[in-house]
Amino acid sequence: MTNKKTTLAIALLALALGACSKEEAPAHEGAEAADAAHSSSAGLPEGHPEAGKLLASTKNAETGQACVDCHGAEGNAPIDPTYPKLGGQYADYIGHALVAYRKGDRQHALMSAQAKSLTDQQIADLGAYFQTIEPHIADLQHVDDAK
Repeated sequence: MTNKKTTLAIALLALALGACSKEEAPAHEGAEAADAAHSSSAGLPEGHPEAGKLLASTKNAETGQACVDCHGAEGNAPIDPTYPKLGGQYADYIGHALVAYRKGDRQHALMSAQAKSLTDQQIADLGAYFQTIEPHIADLQHVDDAK
């Protein structure tokens, strides 16, 4: 009989501890948590690759340039070796960079003007698109192995 009482006491204690450790979140917090799971570290909404693909080849009204004009097809063939390849880049990296250009925290004659009129959604869409592209960058380890 003692064994049953001990088992019952342990089960009740575990149940009580479990109930005490779980806090119920208010209903509105669940929605905020779901939204946060879809946002980026740059505070951007969820990006849509198809919209980003279209935007990447759309000329900016202010500069007359599109992303692919300088960064090349799918962001992997820049016209200047100092321009970064965007294909395969993390969406959050692109998001942070474009937000910094838009705010003026990062400066470049063309990129600052390119980003100035972009909305958060457009920036997220561009990041989502370029992230889906197969990267064409050299892995430093493989470069060393080839020597």
